[in-house]
Amino acid sequence: MRLLLDAHALLWWLADDPTLDRHARDLIADPTNEVLVSAATVWEIAIKRAIGKVNAPDGMAAILDNAGFIEAPIDATDAERAAGLEPIHRDPFDRMLVAQALRLRAVVVTRDPIFVQYGAETVPA
Repeated sequence: MRLLLDAHALLWWLADDPTLDRHARDLIADPTNEVLVSAATVWEIAIKRAIGKVNAPDGMAAILDNAGFIEAPIDATDAERAAGLEPIHRDPFDRMLVAQALRLRAVVVTRDPIFVQYGAETVPA
């Protein structure tokens, strides 16, 4: 299975936070699954960290690499698709995750129900 982590799922995983759903935790830990983290998620976390909205570690790229996670770069197709999504949700980071999840055929690990409205498959975080 190919998983794409939403920001809160990633932060809960990195902090070993018990808030992360047990099933999601098992899927992320399963070495047969690919765990992807969007460049948009890293950007979102960095922005929120800088303004004091989240507590997140420095050096996210190295942390993701050490965790064995795969970076999901944003390409022009993702940008166009995210911009063209129906205005159900205004969060540009979530819209990018939708576009990437659809292109990459990835299951989004999230607690945000909005992803399903865009046709993305999800696993509760």
